[in-house]
Amino acid sequence: MSFPEPQLKQARLHLRRVDPVMRSLIDAVGPPVLKLRPQRFQMLVRSIIAQQISTMAARSIRRRFDQLVGPGTTTAEKVARLSPAEMRTAGISLQKAMYLHDLAAKVLDGTVRLRTVGRMSDDEVIAELVQVKGIGIWTSQMFLMFCLGRPDVFPHGDLGIRNAMKSLYRLEDLPDRTTSEELSAPWRPHATIASWYLWRSHDLKTGAADGPDIFPC
Repeated sequence: MSFPEPQLKQARLHLRRVDPVMRSLIDAVGPPVLKLRPQRFQMLVRSIIAQQISTMAARSIRRRFDQLVGPGTTTAEKVARLSPAEMRTAGISLQKAMYLHDLAAKVLDGTVRLRTVGRMSDDEVIAELVQVKGIGIWTSQMFLMFCLGRPDVFPHGDLGIRNAMKSLYRLEDLPDRTTSEELSAPWRPHATIASWYLWRSHDLKTGAADGPDIFPC
């Protein structure tokens, strides 16, 4: 599942028209390829697992955790049944186990309404998700972008985004929020696609061919 092709084409044309730096980046990278991950609870579980560890480590822990959960989609009911000790056998820290239990509990009791977040505004989705321990604004923004497919999300606090902007726009320092918002203003209402291109710019330097694994899940 991915963003609709007409939407991607429209975004690409807009970004090329309004920003010469983005135009050069688009020419270098080519058409965007943004995959959506529609399993909402599972994506949040994987976001918690991936916090503050490498992508390789996150994938390894995730595989072991998936074996604990059992076949099929990861659900709140399945996670709630796992003890912290069981999660530790998959490589999950005690703190992250507590986060996962908090997520499961809040989904099960209706505090976090994952079934209806698709009808909420971006700000409402963020407010809904940050009620969970271990989920902050960045994770909520990734959820908006890569789970709900929202087209105009700009994660200004993301270090990869800030590093890309510093390099591409030839800034002396990493941009603060004000500078980042000023530079991104012309991209609206296609900030999600622009952000993907900024992440992808790092792969141009390393020679990666498969594109970025933006959200480690």
